[in-house]
Amino acid sequence: MIILDTHIWVKWILDENQLPESIREKIYENEPEGLGVSMISCWEVAKLVELKRLIFDMDVFDWIEQALIYPGLQLIEFSPRIAVESTQLPGLFHRDPADQIIVATARIHNCPLLTLDEKILDYAYVKILK
Repeated sequence: MIILDTHIWVKWILDENQLPESIREKIYENEPEGLGVSMISCWEVAKLVELKRLIFDMDVFDWIEQALIYPGLQLIEFSPRIAVESTQLPGLFHRDPADQIIVATARIHNCPLLTLDEKILDYAYVKILK
């Protein structure tokens, strides 16, 4: 399984052509093993809608429910272990709690993370799908 960062998941569901071809290929290649989405990504999507940085033609809850039924997609719950890991990440990592939780999720589940976020790409202590 690979973990999709929030922006990857949203663009994949809304319009996969918004993603670079290399990212789309990685998703297709890894679909059989599973695509993971952290529970915090649902919260991030809801916050983006609240802040009007993301607009859907339906209720945000309905969008999230529909986005989670994509074949092979698995919602990864926010567990106490992930919560603690997100506060104890090794090395220097930026202070965005959602990114900390997504990175911790990938680390706890020993899965590579698919992201275009430079701050995460520069972090040496998480597997990045390359």
